[in-house]
Amino acid sequence: MKLRDLGEFGLIERIERAASRSRAGARGLIVGIGDDAAVLRPPAGEDWVVTTDALVEGTHFRWSNQSARCIGRRALVANLSDLAAMGARPLGFVFALAAPPSLEVRTLDGLVAGLLAEAETHGCPLIGGNLSRARQTSITITAQGCVKRGRALLRDAARPGDRIFVTGTLGGVALEVARAAVGRGRVRGVPIPRLRAGRALARMSDVGACIDISDGLLADLDHVLDRSGCSAELDLASLPRPPRFEAACRRLGVDPIRLATCGGEDYELLFTLRASRAAGPTAAALARRLGVAVTEIGKVVKKVAERRKKAGWRHF
Repeated sequence: MKLRDLGEFGLIERIERAASRSRAGARGLIVGIGDDAAVLRPPAGEDWVVTTDALVEGTHFRWSNQSARCIGRRALVANLSDLAAMGARPLGFVFALAAPPSLEVRTLDGLVAGLLAEAETHGCPLIGGNLSRARQTSITITAQGCVKRGRALLRDAARPGDRIFVTGTLGGVALEVARAAVGRGRVRGVPIPRLRAGRALARMSDVGACIDISDGLLADLDHVLDRSGCSAELDLASLPRPPRFEAACRRLGVDPIRLATCGGEDYELLFTLRASRAAGPTAAALARRLGVAVTEIGKVVKKVAERRKKAGWRHF
């Protein structure tokens, strides 16, 4: 069965039924699917946080090398990771789908199932959306969250002397994508949005800047440095990579350092901490506090006149 066989209102009803479980017990949700707009109520003393991302067929994903469920999960993770980078907790998301009428309904079902699986895991219910006809599929998600007033993590808060850290490992998803591009498997991995870590960082008094790594470590670090008016010194040998990463890169004929620094879609957090006269927290101590492995990879320094050529993913 195709989307055209089900029709617009049949599709809406199908998605609403599937989404009903993800809204159970949702905090702050006053009005969900069914009206012209959703109504949310953030707790007193918290700031509103809003982010949006679009995934376009042929640019961000291909039906041929990953499942519809995987695509749906990754679409929501991209937004949840932005909330994590701000130190926010999710409240809900809206989902706009543009698709050709010839798209199979079972493909839509898989996509929605992936979205709702991540939504339920992270407490971010589907609260509305839109459907539209298009020549190719695109998925646009807008997620809302909240953070304690004045405690949002920002990109422009790095200072010379700050220590630079990343969560998790880098390059694993980029390696999967590179393999899939040459027909050596499918993209199956789904990054974990570091929501717990982001909220923990927002409570720390010595935190500096924070950003999620979506376009590659170097590209996203550049965003922080440009906004903060600083430069950085990195220890590339210390970059955390998945087990057997180098060997897998060699078999594929790609540079492991380049893939780990420029591959993108890791959705880990890159953050800085103020340097103190004492040694400061170790990576192991930070890992216990944030609930995820943490690695120190360099330090922020005063801005230099010459900057290297920007690397990482660019849309234009």
